[in-house]
Amino acid sequence: MADNNKTTGGMGLGTLLFLIFLVMKLAGIGSVANWSWWWVTAPLWIPAAIVIGLTLLVVLIKVIKDAV
Repeated sequence: MADNNKTTGGMGLGTLLFLIFLVMKLAGIGSVANWSWWWVTAPLWIPAAIVIGLTLLVVLIKVIKDAV
């Protein structure tokens, strides 16, 4: 029988960047120590903001297209 219990995926690039920035901010390493917390957490929220923005854009285009 084949082994169907394989796990795939893992830590994404955004999560990895966030963890690196977090450690650098808390340890006071480099210029990251002077960053705002918004920028430290940016790898977590920017992809979600892009998806939400694109979704809203598509919905807006569809509403305008249907109204015309």
